[in-house]
Amino acid sequence: MMRWRAPAWLTVPMALGIAVVAFWVAVALTVDWWAPYEPLDMVGRRLRPPSPQHWLGTDALGRDVLSRTLHGATHSMPIAVSVVLCAVAVGSLVGAVAGYLGGWIDAVLMRAVDVTLSFPPILLAMAVAATLGPGLENAAIALVAVWWPVYARLMRAQVIAVKGQDHVSAAVASGVGRVRLLTVYILPLSWTPTLINATMDFGQVVLLAASLSFIGLGAVPPTPEWGAMISDGAVHFYSWWIALGPGVAILTVVLGFNFLGDGLRDLLDPRSQ
Repeated sequence: MMRWRAPAWLTVPMALGIAVVAFWVAVALTVDWWAPYEPLDMVGRRLRPPSPQHWLGTDALGRDVLSRTLHGATHSMPIAVSVVLCAVAVGSLVGAVAGYLGGWIDAVLMRAVDVTLSFPPILLAMAVAATLGPGLENAAIALVAVWWPVYARLMRAQVIAVKGQDHVSAAVASGVGRVRLLTVYILPLSWTPTLINATMDFGQVVLLAASLSFIGLGAVPPTPEWGAMISDGAVHFYSWWIALGPGVAILTVVLGFNFLGDGLRDLLDPRSQ
């Protein structure tokens, strides 16, 4: 009888990362159908500790903390996906153009990247979010403003490295146009570091979005967002269960994406093998 063996690339950390990420994605997609209570309903007495009726207790308004934690995935996970995708799109375009064209265009674009990276990410995100006003959409815009320069640098470095390879030189000698040369011969070989970095950044975006909500620059009450829930728990310090659920949720999401990113790096980057 043949026994199933896991593929060599499926390490324990990567399998754990896949399981955690898949769990929270499934929660975000299906929580409306099976959560114990609605996230905004006052279903019990206020500030009740964990019990068989409310596994993570209730908050200051009598809302079920477990239900609000589960519904928080419907806000935090889409923000992470939208911010990372937009940052990758903007940063990769800027980096590819700068690395491929070089010259004064490269100098101007990279100085803009340097200026953006000179600010601490959390302070820049706070400044942009404060200018735009509270709200998850504005928080997402602020996070894109923080993250795109990282991908611009990554893509620029890869494009510069790839465009000096022999197959690109042969394509230039055969008369391939600039656009086709970039999109067909260079970019497909330049995506690996961006993909790995983007996978790890999903968790970091969730963490930074929660930080903005914690200080009042993200989700607007009564939205069940993890950072806003932790902020409520900080107000009621002795009701520790209010912050426990969203805190564990953020921890598991960040760890899950980090494990997944490490696994992808080991799989796609020959230098790490």
